[in-house]
Amino acid sequence: MAEVMLALSRTLSSLRQGKIWIFVLIPALFSLLLTVGLAIWGLSALVEVMMIYPPMTLLISWGLLWLAYALAYLGGWMAIFAAAYLTASLLAAILILPLMLKHLAATEYHDVAAMGADSFTAATVNSVLASILFVAAWLLTLPLWLIPGLSLILPMLLMAWLNRRTFAYDALSMHATEDEWADLKRRHKTPLFMLGLTMALLAHIPLLGLLIPALTALSFVHYGLEALRRSRDGALVTILGDHL
Repeated sequence: MAEVMLALSRTLSSLRQGKIWIFVLIPALFSLLLTVGLAIWGLSALVEVMMIYPPMTLLISWGLLWLAYALAYLGGWMAIFAAAYLTASLLAAILILPLMLKHLAATEYHDVAAMGADSFTAATVNSVLASILFVAAWLLTLPLWLIPGLSLILPMLLMAWLNRRTFAYDALSMHATEDEWADLKRRHKTPLFMLGLTMALLAHIPLLGLLIPALTALSFVHYGLEALRRSRDGALVTILGDHL
């Protein structure tokens, strides 16, 4: 967890820079507008659709109309939140993270040589594929959300997986070689998931949650470049990278 705490502390430190706040606020404003729009135009319709399917119909037959509506509204808000978070995460991964990475690579991590493929297409495909898998897992696990407690745990775990799958690769694609990425992914699998889970927990804090997609991207950049720096053991690889 030491690596996770270091990444989080550096993420907070980066917020002292005005330029970083520009990167953070763009997805946040987009997420806010999307959430409000979906709530105004889609929540009622989504609730009505949920009311005609089990288990809502079963609750209605038992005379528990109020509980059916309560669960339908809870499910509707969770769906809106997931859609807004997913869209903001895609925006952060595809457009904002490369800008953050370029800024931090030129300042705090200038000694870490860029030896990767720097493939925008590969990073985009990775993010889109992760989003598709996230949506599929979210839909497949919906019946389990009726089990007490799982309606809180499952979204956290899914968002943690989404964060790790999306941002870990994108943060290192420009700097790490294929062999380095494979090694880092294997050795840091658990800490990367824990970083994703930490950011998933923070995403559920009112107002702060709007900033989390971009802050998640920033924290994974810090974690990834520091892990790569340590795996290369400093200046030797940097010199070779500059020479190449």
